[in-house]
Amino acid sequence: MNHHATEIDATTYHVDLAIIGSGSAAFATAIAATRLNASVVMVEHDRVGGTCVNVGCIPSKALLAAADAYHDALDARFPGVATHADPVDMPALIAGKDALVDALRDEKYVNLASLYGFEIVHGHARFREDATLEVDGRTIAAAHYVIATGATPWTPPLPGVEATGLLTSTSAMDLDHIPASLIVVGASAVGLEQSQLFTRLGCTVTLVEALPRIAPVEEPEVSGALSEILTSQGVTLHVASTVTSVARDADGVVVTLDTPEGSRRLHAEQLLLATGRRPVTDALGLDTVGVVTGPRGEVVVDEHLRTTNPRIFAAGDVTGLPQFVYVAGAHGSVVAENALRDAQRTLDYRALPRVTFTSPQIASVGLTEAQADHAGIDCECRTLSLTNVPRAIVSRDARGVAKLVAERATGRVLGIHLLAQGAGDAILAGVYALEANFTVDQLATLWAPYLTMGEAIKLTAQSFTRDITELSCCAV
Repeated sequence: MNHHATEIDATTYHVDLAIIGSGSAAFATAIAATRLNASVVMVEHDRVGGTCVNVGCIPSKALLAAADAYHDALDARFPGVATHADPVDMPALIAGKDALVDALRDEKYVNLASLYGFEIVHGHARFREDATLEVDGRTIAAAHYVIATGATPWTPPLPGVEATGLLTSTSAMDLDHIPASLIVVGASAVGLEQSQLFTRLGCTVTLVEALPRIAPVEEPEVSGALSEILTSQGVTLHVASTVTSVARDADGVVVTLDTPEGSRRLHAEQLLLATGRRPVTDALGLDTVGVVTGPRGEVVVDEHLRTTNPRIFAAGDVTGLPQFVYVAGAHGSVVAENALRDAQRTLDYRALPRVTFTSPQIASVGLTEAQADHAGIDCECRTLSLTNVPRAIVSRDARGVAKLVAERATGRVLGIHLLAQGAGDAILAGVYALEANFTVDQLATLWAPYLTMGEAIKLTAQSFTRDITELSCCAV
């Protein structure tokens, strides 16, 4: 079958698969579909590439890497190594980020459409009652559809927020100067990364979290250690604190908090809301084709990623499933095969890792101790300070912890949690360990290269049965 859409006339397309959106899930779907010899059309109303390359993973991690380099240039922790760095040129830093984003957007998205032979139609897509798509006066008729419209930063309905003006994670990465002070609301991954980014660039940051601790989905030991690190770097933390109102004065933004100690007023040049992301489903006409959405606007899907309309699937962040680019990519191949071949494929999220790119990084896979308890599993846990890990010692940066959660009766590893430099790379070993149903004993005795951060996982496993402070460096 020809990969290209059949263009009946200047305004009508007939295809095997029509995809709404052009991000990671959309491109993964399109590539998988063309490999199945299907004809594909993609619809995008804004920039091609979606969240990850334009306003998410790529630009944020590029800026975090730059901020880390600047911090390291000033970090005099090694005897005999003098450090110095000139002030950051923010316009040049942002311009470099933009150039990187533009290059990757072309290389990994725009150019792939012609390579794989599908067309990107620009415009706003909306379902009609006859299950065709209207795209700014054009019609797309497909055997199957995939909704891959992603998610966008969510602004809570706070008193005064609309009139105040604020930053999101998107607009914060386009600032032409470093604010003198910044209040960040929300201490999950995005809020933590943005707080440390601007702190390292020289901004005075206050971080506010409604729940009792930062990084609230992580282990308490990870949250506690990261709290100490951020505080030592100059970040002011307010936990168990909710924003009751925001306003603007001549000097910046005024934020009123309800804290355990009572009401407080904070002042800063800028306010950044990192209060989560909501799926983008407005104006798609989903009601007209019987596609049900959930309380946050997410497209409700079954285990095969099929919506309540059997011809329509959804993939990526719009589903409300874990919002990671690698989940979106996996969704793409699943929906293509399920839609075009009725393959009945599903995904197993049990060994799904997550990384927060603070410094040190948070990386986790599997269950936390609380999740294991909630599931009724009798678990046994060990937490190890990085002061026991040779890699951290020789790097003169032993801030952080490693924690293992295991089933008490069998020793089967249920969860691995790291706060460490390079934790995002080391956690891959944890993914494999959970997928293979490793026991603590296996982790404790299998090979681990010396002077790597991955060794922290082995050492933590060894701590289940011995006092590792009494071992020599290379003892097993």
